[in-house]
Amino acid sequence: MAAHDENVVWHAHAVTRAEREQLHGHQGAVLWFTGLSGSGKSTVAGALEQALHQLGVSTYLLDGDNVRHGLCRDLGFSDADRKENIRRVGEVAKLMVDAGLIVLSAFISPHREERQMVRDMVGEGRFIEVFVDTPLAICEARDPKGLYKKARAGELRNFTGIDAVYEAPERPEIRLDGEQLVTNLRVQVLDLLRDRDIIKA
Repeated sequence: MAAHDENVVWHAHAVTRAEREQLHGHQGAVLWFTGLSGSGKSTVAGALEQALHQLGVSTYLLDGDNVRHGLCRDLGFSDADRKENIRRVGEVAKLMVDAGLIVLSAFISPHREERQMVRDMVGEGRFIEVFVDTPLAICEARDPKGLYKKARAGELRNFTGIDAVYEAPERPEIRLDGEQLVTNLRVQVLDLLRDRDIIKA
């Protein structure tokens, strides 16, 4: 990573985050969905975004695969590249929160240190860790992309849950049972957002 240039300075804008949030009618926040591949992260995040959109909430969904098509297309899956992938996503999410959006991020993000890094970027109260807790056996049975099969055959290295570690959250803001129906999980997260006064709808 290049050293920080002392000639690059942060510019404060005339329009504040509070003013943007007032325009949207809700707070900006990051819902950080984490869990094994096949746990249901993207499915729940997508269903939740649809529900929030129907309620008039301004959202954006950052999906792991989509981000790797553009912003992070130069990164592989080594530990260093995974960390940089999450750092970049965290920086984008932080900007979107400043814009007053509710950001839904669906990434395996297997290491606690990296999730804490994003929490620190975004700030307490703005970062909601959503642990989609689905047993490995269930994820492997689903295997929507055939990745577990490849990992078991030795065709895919450093695959989380098989030959790379997944560090489950110790104190997530919400834990979702990934074996439940998506509609139930969506309601649980909506209730949390209302309880925290992030959304009013």
